[in-house]
Amino acid sequence: MTDLSPVAQYIVNAAVESGGGYGRATLVLHARLAAALRAAADQLAYGHTGRLIIDEKALLAIADELEAQ
Repeated sequence: MTDLSPVAQYIVNAAVESGGGYGRATLVLHARLAAALRAAADQLAYGHTGRLIIDEKALLAIADELEAQ
């Protein structure tokens, strides 16, 4: 298993801390997180300032990274 980028690792850690758990379920967790990020990319929104918070390419890159684990 390769190291994740800081952003992808942050997302995994947040899911684990909320009850996802590490270990055998980690691969399933990564797949679920990737699916969630893809859904978020489909519904990309802007923040209160009107500026893009994160673009679709960045979200999809994180999803690809998680799926590759």
